[in-house]
Amino acid sequence: MLGTALATMRVSPVPPLRWLGTAYVETVRNTPLTVVFFFVVFVLPQVDVVFSYFTFAVVALSIYHAALVCEAVRSGVNGVDAGQAEAARALGLTFSQCLRLIVLPQAVRNVIQPLGSVISALIRNSSIAAAFGVQELTGVVQRLTTANPDSVIAVLLGGVVGYLILTLALAGLLTLTERRLAGAR
Repeated sequence: MLGTALATMRVSPVPPLRWLGTAYVETVRNTPLTVVFFFVVFVLPQVDVVFSYFTFAVVALSIYHAALVCEAVRSGVNGVDAGQAEAARALGLTFSQCLRLIVLPQAVRNVIQPLGSVISALIRNSSIAAAFGVQELTGVVQRLTTANPDSVIAVLLGGVVGYLILTLALAGLLTLTERRLAGAR
């Protein structure tokens, strides 16, 4: 949702919104995810924002991946024929009505594969949360390798298979979604 809101800001006819959206995306996209995690986990508590490490991980991943989702959605919006928006404006629709009712529904078809790549990256990037005490797949693999030093290779391969299952299932779901939307044209 944050990525879509940012994309709306980036294509907005209001210059301050465009600048704000661009500043967010360029700043976050060019910052390593580990730095975002450090900021969320260590700086936010300094200003009395205290959550569990899991919630901090969700916040950090959301902040970072919202910028990537924004760019995927923005590229989908830019892929819709400009005549569609012009026709909507000629009918008297406002910018938000035009975007919500005309442009975004058409942009969905263009956005499926790029969003799939972003979500796949999100699945893999969640492994950074293990370094901050969150027990996700990589954290579980670390704990199992410590508990079973004689089975390190098997445990690591299990972790790899776990990530493969998640990302390949996502790819299959996206392929199905893309085929259904292609048939709906």
